[in-house]
Amino acid sequence: MTYHGLTGRLCARMEDDTMINGEISFWYADMGGVPGYRPALPGDLSADVCIVGAGFTGLWTAYYLLKARPDLSVVLLEKEFAGFGASGRNGGWCSGEFAWNRGKYLAGGTRDGVIAFEAQARAAVAEVVRVTREEGIDADIVETDCLTYACTPAQWERAQADYAAALDWQVPLSRIELIGAEEATARIRIPGTKGALVLHGVARVQPAKLVRGLAEVVERMGARICEQTTVTEIAKGRVITDRGVVSAPRIIRATEGFTATLPGSRRDLIPLNSALIVTEPLPDALWEDIGWQGRELLSDYSHAYCYAQRTREGRIAMGGRGVPYRFGSGIDDRGRTQAATIAQLKEILARMLPQTRGLRLDHAWCGVLGVPRDWCVTAGLDPETGIGWAGGYVGVGVSTSNLSGRTLADLLLDRQTALTALPWVNRRPRKWEPEPFRWLGVHGMYQLYHLADRREAAGGGNKTSRLAALADRITGH
Repeated sequence: MTYHGLTGRLCARMEDDTMINGEISFWYADMGGVPGYRPALPGDLSADVCIVGAGFTGLWTAYYLLKARPDLSVVLLEKEFAGFGASGRNGGWCSGEFAWNRGKYLAGGTRDGVIAFEAQARAAVAEVVRVTREEGIDADIVETDCLTYACTPAQWERAQADYAAALDWQVPLSRIELIGAEEATARIRIPGTKGALVLHGVARVQPAKLVRGLAEVVERMGARICEQTTVTEIAKGRVITDRGVVSAPRIIRATEGFTATLPGSRRDLIPLNSALIVTEPLPDALWEDIGWQGRELLSDYSHAYCYAQRTREGRIAMGGRGVPYRFGSGIDDRGRTQAATIAQLKEILARMLPQTRGLRLDHAWCGVLGVPRDWCVTAGLDPETGIGWAGGYVGVGVSTSNLSGRTLADLLLDRQTALTALPWVNRRPRKWEPEPFRWLGVHGMYQLYHLADRREAAGGGNKTSRLAALADRITGH
């Protein structure tokens, strides 16, 4: 590879004809390839607890359940392999961010309860780090900050509003900070920076390493993970699959973005699409030009959001919204994404970090995340049926799934704890509209967001575009 000078910066010139598209995610390529399968369910069997889904939510639930009660028999059922879904495809943000509307939790709780919920969400980051160290899981974890950049007057106004709201909800100053343009640029050289909101106490992870390592730990603790096993029905006391029936008095649905594939659940959580690209490793000289020496998580205040990390080997992983939603709650084909999505992510990368123009892309992929109608996460257990659930993370599942696991373990063991008293427990948001209305609503929302970004970038004043506010009202975001 050769680099040439351009206005004092380093640029690369490479074709992307060797880029891998799909094959689950780059994170598995980073580990040597997609893993093999564990044995399928061998037939009918009984268990104390059956968990549907072997991603972060299901695995963390099994982990804390067996920590508390090693004598329990726990079976996890997985259609593909542990970590096939969002757990092995996400951007590697373990942020503890409270990404939901705080006010919506007041209907079933108190202000103090919401504040306690947010504190527990933050604390999940340190808990994930603690467990990985204690259990010997190597997941490339780096404890760092999250920087969300504001590059227009309207974005800077949103950053200031978010900071004020966080303080009003008693987020401690040790957690959150607002920095100006000079300090923000000194950390990562983003053109046109007005400032940035900083979240302290976050972590960068390699998500596939984390989920695969956690699966191995859970197996050592005595859980049974049955892969290549498709669940066709969840009912009181039993989970029916294409390989047999698991009878269990307690069942957890831990399917997140894949919930819509279950009979009767198509409108509970819709699978919204998110996509990522990964560059080739950057040379040291280019990193010197960019900054980013603290391995911070990186985002911005555009409505068509982006999220990025600097990987272990010095690549940039940049993610954002791809084709946002497939008609009828469709799921992607093993991570393969559209050419238009890849081009859009390249544009975002070039806008945020023009120093990287011309870098080769080595991998692109996508996945789905589960979104409830009110865009707010829930966890719970129905005492009558014994069926529990957690999901609706809307993009912050790496940390929140850990809180889910601890909360569900307490609920399964009939414990009344500080976690089970939090206001997200046993919330029941209404279902999404039938098609074609949910397709029209979601796609309309994204079109309005893109228009709002263009208006703000073109000098639309220092206030958030009314188009973005309309998009939020349409979808309840």
